[in-house]
Amino acid sequence: MNYCYETVETKYPKLVQEYGVSRAILLEKFRETPNAVLFATRSFWEGIDVKGDDLVLVVIHKLPFETPSDLVYSSKTEKIDKELGQGKSWFNYTLPDTCLKLKQGVGRLIRSKTDKGVIAILDSRISYKGYGKVVVKSLPPSYITQKLEKVKNFYAKINGKKR
Repeated sequence: MNYCYETVETKYPKLVQEYGVSRAILLEKFRETPNAVLFATRSFWEGIDVKGDDLVLVVIHKLPFETPSDLVYSSKTEKIDKELGQGKSWFNYTLPDTCLKLKQGVGRLIRSKTDKGVIAILDSRISYKGYGKVVVKSLPPSYITQKLEKVKNFYAKINGKKR
């Protein structure tokens, strides 16, 4: 995240989630700064609400799979594999958990019927792995494209006043 923050060039003000700075303060600064670009981790997905034109793009760098070394995660998957058979935790816990977390990330952008914007999922596994179709189907119905030109056209239509 910090690498992206430092290397992404934009004409808009950039904000970054930093250790020791409360999410509430960062969120308030984001709301108060017109056209701000916010770089934050997955922990920022929970408990925030930014409606309307203040948030029109959410970029998800990687699908939100749990780290296999996480003790809680490994304990849950081990238990499922013991109960259902080796490898069963993938489709019975890991993939559904990832889909749920991804929907929560998408939910940061689409908070009401009038909200609009782009969810950019940069993880190529969504396109070439077999489970990618499951992940896409778990998301709310939406227009899907891999063409940057279509995204630019979308923003051109909604951006009469800002951004």
